[in-house]
Amino acid sequence: MRQQFLYIVFSFIAFSISYLIAFLTEIKLVKSAVLFAFIIQWVLFVPAFLFKTEKFYDISGSFTYISIISYVFYQSYLMKGFNLGNLILVFFIGFWAARLGSFLFLRIHKAGEDKRFRLIKRSPTQFFMTWTFQGMWVSLCSACALTAMASDQGLIINNWFYLGSFLFLFGLAIEIIADYQKTIFRKDEKNKDDFIKTGLWALSRHPNYLGEIILWLGISVISFSSLSDWQYITLISPIFTYLLLVHISGVRILEANGKKKWGHLKTYKEYIDKTPMLLFKW
Repeated sequence: MRQQFLYIVFSFIAFSISYLIAFLTEIKLVKSAVLFAFIIQWVLFVPAFLFKTEKFYDISGSFTYISIISYVFYQSYLMKGFNLGNLILVFFIGFWAARLGSFLFLRIHKAGEDKRFRLIKRSPTQFFMTWTFQGMWVSLCSACALTAMASDQGLIINNWFYLGSFLFLFGLAIEIIADYQKTIFRKDEKNKDDFIKTGLWALSRHPNYLGEIILWLGISVISFSSLSDWQYITLISPIFTYLLLVHISGVRILEANGKKKWGHLKTYKEYIDKTPMLLFKW
């Protein structure tokens, strides 16, 4: 019972932090978009729990990204007219979300399940917390983009915009290439019980996560010139992405699983010793 209560408390904290940041922007449209993001998650949680499935969890996150950035873009267009920077930013985030969401959706359907959810989906409060955390992920990562698009001047196209665009495209390319290389590696039956150590994975143990951190850094740089006062707090996006991927979900779990599965192998120990966790070894 105590554990169930804590899950509800954590859900409330996740929502409160996300909405507080939106509130500090003093932009009604941003606050509405954050509420919209959480409502989507909570509505989709219902069928997910009823059918005890996590198969559309990841693609729901992508759908939420696309929904809220499209909403802010459209409403900003109605209020202030067309802004080329806003359109480019919508395309950047929309393409990233659609690509990643479809990739994860196909992967989980091929695998049959996401093992992370094996126990989580049995608990209504823990599963609800997981969907709420996804709302937090969407809200915090996109906060600077939403705020910049909804600002009085919209996205400003200047040198910061070009630098951020380069970082975004560079990070996106790293993520796509890393995912492709690992997919090809896994398709080969000879690699069924082996770990990938070729391509970008020879330079970083988690190049896909490195790419995602870089691309969200790019989104923050793109948004920077359109922010003011308390709105700068929305630049938390790449920091949150780093903390989430390295210390909460991705890297921490994968590293633990890797040591459990291959920790006894000399080749794996050498790979861990010689290959950086994130930053490329040149």
